[in-house]
Amino acid sequence: MYLYHFGIKELPFTLTPNTSYFFGLPSHKEAIQVLLTALRTGEGFIKVTGEVGTGKTLICRKLLNELPQHFVAAYIPNPYLTPSELRRAVASELNVVLTDHADQQEFTQRIQQRLIQIHHENKGVALIIDEAQALPVESIEALRLITNLETESRKLLQVVLFGQPELNDKLALPELRQLKQRVTFSYSLQIMDADQVYQYVKHRMNVAGYRGGDLFDRKCCSLLYKASKGTPRIVNVLCHKALMLAYGEGTQKITPLHIKLSIRDTEAANQTSNILLASSIGILVMMLSFSIAYFAWSGFEI
Repeated sequence: MYLYHFGIKELPFTLTPNTSYFFGLPSHKEAIQVLLTALRTGEGFIKVTGEVGTGKTLICRKLLNELPQHFVAAYIPNPYLTPSELRRAVASELNVVLTDHADQQEFTQRIQQRLIQIHHENKGVALIIDEAQALPVESIEALRLITNLETESRKLLQVVLFGQPELNDKLALPELRQLKQRVTFSYSLQIMDADQVYQYVKHRMNVAGYRGGDLFDRKCCSLLYKASKGTPRIVNVLCHKALMLAYGEGTQKITPLHIKLSIRDTEAANQTSNILLASSIGILVMMLSFSIAYFAWSGFEI
């Protein structure tokens, strides 16, 4: 697409969480520190919540990369699981083999044996669950029962829950009050302010290999901030579209008009300006068509 045009080696604003692009926003760094501190002190349940697009999965993967060596990690990215499916997923992550018709008793025995084995190796186990708000209530209760496994001095299994604010509502249900009492560390992710949006966009362009001038100036980033309310995912979407527009025009600088057209074309963004010259959807299609035709004529592969 626009890689050659801007002299970058990869797309800088993809929605796939990539730890090489971790910017280290204050909120993100604090969350990592809270998580590592809680795990080192042996806490049972740790919870991180944030609105959609605020970087929970990125922090989750960053945590997996930075876990101390004496931890064994079990990662469950899609937790919409029945209690039985959840138990099997945990067992699989910890290399525990269950029979085809394993019940709660067999699971408990085999998991406990595995956790004790890991404990004797002077290691801990961190079960990390992303999108935890999707866990059914029955599965959350099954999760609590799993964490009952402990020695006289510490938990054999620690659980980190990443979720949207709906997770707080679910844990507030009367039938889950026992688990809620076990959540000893919590952290809520914050969105970016206007200056952080500017630094964030600049950082991602630099990581992608951009070495030119200020491609997204502060005026453009102010529009990005107002439209996205500081949500990283929406900033990524808008920047990607703005780069496509500039590339289609053959220009080397992002302008406020590019940002406004990107906002107009993005349902999740807030409309901040009514001064738009044309339908941005049509313009995006037109610019992309020009780009494809140009590359085909030049002999480049898209």
